[in-house]
Amino acid sequence: MSLGGDDGYGGDYGQDPTRTGGPSSGGHLTRTRLPEGDDDPFAPPRRGTSRPGKPSRNLVTVVSVVVLLIAAIAFANRGGGDDSTDAGSDGPGGTSATSGSTAPTGERPVEGKDTVTGIASGFAKTEQGAQSAAANYAVALGSADMLNRDRRHEIVPRVFTSAAAGPLQDKLDKAYSTDFLQKLGLDQNGKAAEGLTYVSRTAPVGTKITKYADGTATVAVWCTGVFGTAGEGSKTPVTNDWFTMTLKLRWVGNDWKTESYSQKNGPAPVNSDRTASTADEIAKAVEEYGGFTYAR
Repeated sequence: MSLGGDDGYGGDYGQDPTRTGGPSSGGHLTRTRLPEGDDDPFAPPRRGTSRPGKPSRNLVTVVSVVVLLIAAIAFANRGGGDDSTDAGSDGPGGTSATSGSTAPTGERPVEGKDTVTGIASGFAKTEQGAQSAAANYAVALGSADMLNRDRRHEIVPRVFTSAAAGPLQDKLDKAYSTDFLQKLGLDQNGKAAEGLTYVSRTAPVGTKITKYADGTATVAVWCTGVFGTAGEGSKTPVTNDWFTMTLKLRWVGNDWKTESYSQKNGPAPVNSDRTASTADEIAKAVEEYGGFTYAR
């Protein structure tokens, strides 16, 4: 931006074209009164123009600014007090009427846990309880334990209803056959060869109720996860995946149980250009970092 010329920021700044006196006029100066608002650099400072009893313009401006600031602060804090009518809820710990599907509800995580499988239990008979159950069951169904027959036979009865557990066990036993496990580089017990670590960990990103009635619920769980075998010479390196698992739940024995589930790919974000960690780093992370109990 130019500071000279006609832009008002330069030019003849500091020069007084009204000054006509000089040595030949006896040292007197002749001043021409300029229009109100123009400054004469040779004139004495003007006094304030306010009359007694009338506040100055500066004071009025300052007071106005302060009033506006107070009003703005009061407006910004409106509704932030203790008035419970500002936040609609569906009961104690309920979700706000404007909250999204994955917004936290304030419900405390369940305290119960199955002593054999370690899977959380004792979920509430509410939409939030169904979503919490579905999230925890998705983690169990996507874990490496599902490839071990003994562990799988412990998990399925905990996650599924008694009517669904038996038939599902047979299907899973056939699906996780010895041939299938060998393709993954695992033995018949779902274990990797010496020096290798099989990784299968699921992390729910969000949950959504798609259908709910008294005693039944259908919950979609958006998940990401890491799967593969870590270690030197692995033919199935660890990669990440995004998928959605849908679980149909039923209230049985004071808890939610799964009747059936399905899985589909995505939604998946664009992969970043982050450098992949080494196989040793991945294997070490799986051993050192534990999982969570998920709750809404």
